[in-house]
Amino acid sequence: MSARDWFLLIVLSTVWGGSFFFFEVALQTLPPFTVVLGRVSLAAAALLLIARARGASLPFSGTIARRYLLLGAISNAMPFSFIVWGQTQIPSGLASIINAMTPIWAVLVGLLIGSDERLTPARATGVLLGFAGVAVLMGPDLLRELDPYSLGQLSVVGATICYGFAVHYGRRFGDTPPLVNAAYMLTAATVWLTPVTLIVDQPWTLSPGLQGWAALAGLSLLCTAFAYLLYFRILASAGATNMSLVTFIVPVSAISLGAMFLGERLEPTAFLGMGVLFLGLAVIDGRLWRRLRQGGARRP
Repeated sequence: MSARDWFLLIVLSTVWGGSFFFFEVALQTLPPFTVVLGRVSLAAAALLLIARARGASLPFSGTIARRYLLLGAISNAMPFSFIVWGQTQIPSGLASIINAMTPIWAVLVGLLIGSDERLTPARATGVLLGFAGVAVLMGPDLLRELDPYSLGQLSVVGATICYGFAVHYGRRFGDTPPLVNAAYMLTAATVWLTPVTLIVDQPWTLSPGLQGWAALAGLSLLCTAFAYLLYFRILASAGATNMSLVTFIVPVSAISLGAMFLGERLEPTAFLGMGVLFLGLAVIDGRLWRRLRQGGARRP
């Protein structure tokens, strides 16, 4: 990766880490479904305008609609809703740590659906370490009783499971320009969330105020529309493997923002669990292990 790639990766991780912060701020004046709908609908509108301005082709058919409705459900509508509801019960930093489980579920879903990825000893070790890290993070109380705090954590785990399926299903859209994929995916998520939000939250009765609108603008335009444009740019120049490094950095920015602006403080077990989880992610990634082996091979 070039210095520019690293810079963009750090910017993206900060932006995505900021989504947990903006969720927390928005939830102070808005209910969960309204927050998620605001995020996906405003971002979809922005990306569709950008696609039109760039002259991108926006084909439409019943088959295309069905495919993107499924992608929008498992990539945005469901996981965003799980995370936002989870953050009504747990701190934003903790949610960001649990969200880092996504690559672990991607490995397990790949085995379930019979993808070309094999469960090597390193990956199996990484998966076990990942679950051990989350177990340490959640603590023994989860085994004794399911209180709102525990359910909030499990809700975010549900989001990572959705992402695990979305990673594999999203590979079917490789022939479509990334900007069009993102715009259609978010539009489909908007279709799913609109009736639910109208029925459950009745948003016309809400008064979010300047703070709520600012948080929605940050979520949709910065943490979603801009983030997707940045994401695809890094993906094109650095590749998917290097792109996965963002998983390690997002919790750092989310925890920092939560501590600085929201006064959040996490228990020591959260940081211990994060360390074990990150070790599992590093083993799954494989690069650190390969470099250690190469370094050992060079020694006389």
